[in-house]
Amino acid sequence: MPQTLKPEALRAGDSVRILSLSSPVKESRLQLGLQEIARLGYSPKFDPERVLMRGDFFAGSAAERGAALKEALTESSTRGIFCSRGGYGSNYLLDGLSVALTNPKVLVGYSDLTSLQIFLWQKFRWITLYGPMTAAGLDKGANAVDGYDPESLTRALSETKQGWTIPLPGAEAIMPGSADGVLLGGCLTLVETALGTPWELDTHGAILLLEDRGMKPWQVDRALMHLKQAGKLRGVSGVLLGDFPECDAPPGSETVLDVARRILGNMGFPVVWGAPIGHTPRPMLTLPLGVRARLKSDETSRLEILEPACRA
Repeated sequence: MPQTLKPEALRAGDSVRILSLSSPVKESRLQLGLQEIARLGYSPKFDPERVLMRGDFFAGSAAERGAALKEALTESSTRGIFCSRGGYGSNYLLDGLSVALTNPKVLVGYSDLTSLQIFLWQKFRWITLYGPMTAAGLDKGANAVDGYDPESLTRALSETKQGWTIPLPGAEAIMPGSADGVLLGGCLTLVETALGTPWELDTHGAILLLEDRGMKPWQVDRALMHLKQAGKLRGVSGVLLGDFPECDAPPGSETVLDVARRILGNMGFPVVWGAPIGHTPRPMLTLPLGVRARLKSDETSRLEILEPACRA
């Protein structure tokens, strides 16, 4: 495997670029998130005309969003990128993303940003952070409902010397055990839709993170079976599943948890259900994608990050 590329850790006072790469963002939520980023000690930089652009499903045309992304990835005046929100549309930017990306920056996002994070990993081995966005988590505040977990975010952004342990409160061990691997994945829908692309996610040896929202249990079943039949669960070290909110089943039918138990429960690797990652009403954890990690699935399930996500 090519060497992973770690971004430089953020320090107090560093400037970070705010980007809208998917759906339009509400200005009121954006402003609250900008205040939280400043409270964390960073200086948010953004072009209001670009970040608040609106058009159909997207925050501007693919060309406009792509240009903003390329500039942010290569500019020297900022040291990190915080996406404003997810939604839909970051996949439109990947075909034209041909700039040589050998000097990584911190990039924080989740949901629709999974497409970009998979692309950066598969093409360049960039480590990125699956965590709260400016108007989707940071706007609600630390340890708040629909907010974010400050400890895991801070460690992911600033730790350069050692790993750390992330408790998984409320999680259930579907299949107990312990497994080491590279932490990869993200939003289930976007992991699935990467199949067949030049940046299809290589899951061999991975601790695979999968989470989503608003899917019916049979839709989750279909997506997991697609990954299984495409060979993406073969050679996986372990699976970490999110809350899957707004995925309620009709009375008397299987739940998403039932589906996960049936499909994943006898595959021979540890499986943890119900971690507060990505789409979750609980304070969202920040997980570094591309680092070595250890998943412990038992009465007190936890994720051990075995190396820092950033360099000094």
